[in-house]
Amino acid sequence: MSAPRVVVVGDIVTDVLAVLAEPLAPDSDTRASIRLVGGGQAANTAAWLAHTGAAVTLVGAVGTDDAGAARLTELAAAGVTIAVSRHAEAATGTILVLTRGQDRTMVTDRGANLLLQPSDVDNALAQAPAATHLHLSAYPLLDPVSRPAGRHALAAARARGLTTSVDAASAEPLRQAGAAAFLEWVRGADLLLANAAEAAVLAGAGDPAERAARLTEWVGSAVVKLGPDGALWAGPAGAVIRLGAAAVPVVDPTGAGDAFAAGLLAAWVAGADRASALRAGIELGAQAVGVLGARPGGERRPG
Repeated sequence: MSAPRVVVVGDIVTDVLAVLAEPLAPDSDTRASIRLVGGGQAANTAAWLAHTGAAVTLVGAVGTDDAGAARLTELAAAGVTIAVSRHAEAATGTILVLTRGQDRTMVTDRGANLLLQPSDVDNALAQAPAATHLHLSAYPLLDPVSRPAGRHALAAARARGLTTSVDAASAEPLRQAGAAAFLEWVRGADLLLANAAEAAVLAGAGDPAERAARLTEWVGSAVVKLGPDGALWAGPAGAVIRLGAAAVPVVDPTGAGDAFAAGLLAAWVAGADRASALRAGIELGAQAVGVLGARPGGERRPG
């Protein structure tokens, strides 16, 4: 029996990854190991889904530049089915990622990702009639230019009978968009994933379990990623399952949350229960922090 197909919608970028050898020195120099690697939350999640053996289609937008061609070549080689529009009028998105230990800071130019259209989603869904689930990285929702495509993705998936999930993406853009507005945009999704900072923005005061339970007023279930402390899942009526994580050496945390989402979704859409899906997410996230970059197959340690 073939694996269920997941359609992933969102950003594709080039990461300029700087793994800092020492604390950042403002207005001066800091030693680092620097690489250009594939990134973008949706693209990363799609690559990790393919790594699990799931069938996955990625919907996004890149430029007609060399960077866009390189990103699509990488994703196709990883086993991702590409449903990506290309645009001459914009460069492929780029993110400067500064990382040291568990800490990570991103400086973002979304570039061609802003040109994602509702028609891109419709075309991808038409090409993937066997899809059972749509996963939306929230970055399109968090920018007014790409928001129509993000909202259309959720509506179109529901209209076709697909289950849906949303990754809350990033705390500061969520804060700027406003929690109330964001929760209305994702109302009715089957699953909302957020890290601890994002859950705090969306749900206010309380511990992670309380915040996750509160989020189920808008979505079917809410998962909060807790990094080295594991993750928790709040289901209907606020019932919460929490699992810890084994300590693992951290090379680079970039993309760990995306890998977690992929592991959880691959298990969940295949019929796993909540605890098993959480465990699968935690295990894949732990695998991700052991390599450089946000995708499977990265280097094991800085050079």
